[in-house]
Amino acid sequence: MSYYIGLMSGTSLDAVDAALVSFSDKQCELQQQLALPVPNAMRRQALALLTPGENELQRMARLDVLFGRLFAEAVNTLLETSAVSPTQIKAIGSHGQTLRHYPDADCPSTLQIGDPNIIAELTGITTVADFRRRDMAAGGQGAPLVPAFHAAMLRSPRENRLVLNIGGIANLTLLPADPARAVTGFDTGPGNGLMDAWVEHHRQTPMDANGDWAASGRVNEALLERLLDYDYFRQPPPKSTGREIFNLDWLATKTDDSTLPEDVQATLAEFTALSIARAVHDYAPDYSQLLICGGGVHNAYLRSRLAAALPQHYLGSTAEKGLHPDWVEAMAFAWLAKQTLEGRAGNLPAVTGARRPVILGAIYPI
Repeated sequence: MSYYIGLMSGTSLDAVDAALVSFSDKQCELQQQLALPVPNAMRRQALALLTPGENELQRMARLDVLFGRLFAEAVNTLLETSAVSPTQIKAIGSHGQTLRHYPDADCPSTLQIGDPNIIAELTGITTVADFRRRDMAAGGQGAPLVPAFHAAMLRSPRENRLVLNIGGIANLTLLPADPARAVTGFDTGPGNGLMDAWVEHHRQTPMDANGDWAASGRVNEALLERLLDYDYFRQPPPKSTGREIFNLDWLATKTDDSTLPEDVQATLAEFTALSIARAVHDYAPDYSQLLICGGGVHNAYLRSRLAAALPQHYLGSTAEKGLHPDWVEAMAFAWLAKQTLEGRAGNLPAVTGARRPVILGAIYPI
């Protein structure tokens, strides 16, 4: 049995997820988990960096160190609560905190911070990081990367399965039962990100717990149509996106002051549900089982709207297949670190659009 730790700080910027994972005989088991909140001051600084401004390089360099320290703290705290010592950990796989992602630019680029040198030094554990850029160097989008983990852990020879991760951005993985068919996947568009940003702007809370505020509003059909009439949704996979597009500034170009804030929130929930449902109808017409993971699994209102948009589908959770929905992404980066150390490719070209499978990440040894 071997142990790895996966670290993930997502688009929501609410916490660093740390997952202690064991691997044996192709089995992957979550041993211990920890969600370490991102301090408010750091969160505000990171959110400010997500839009262009002054002194970006200086501010980014500072946050790179602060996130490196925070990731290391997450690892050390996780190990303190487990029966596993640092010497038993083969490696840490750290996704980092994304600040920029431009896969379709004339010079494609992506930027994740959280200095892996600091993580390795403060934990005493070999760290693997910078997973996205090798895939981009091979012509890929650099994301999503987690579908490879979905394929390894959740693919079944008996049934077609869809895995839907609803984080700040939502992404879909198609796992065909037929082994001759390739696993595919892509970002469908906003997940929780726009809803989180809107509720924080109007109610000074980082999330709409259970979707209660959205449920109190009414969908503005004209606004919904404008949101869905965006080029990204007509673009075929492979594709990935992020806050660079789907942010409050983008939303401001679609809204006006006549719409009540709670109605905008209800519309944003419908927007997320319908953009996902359209992706399912367009690219997975022969799939009926949808396994959900990510923070959106806890948003009852969003799930109800998704069920209304996909009435012929079974909507379940990855927990039914042995993967806790809150920890799938962190577990995935533990698995990706294992792939890297073993010299195995971590990307799926059919997902990212890369020219070939490549070994992802850089290794920071002890």
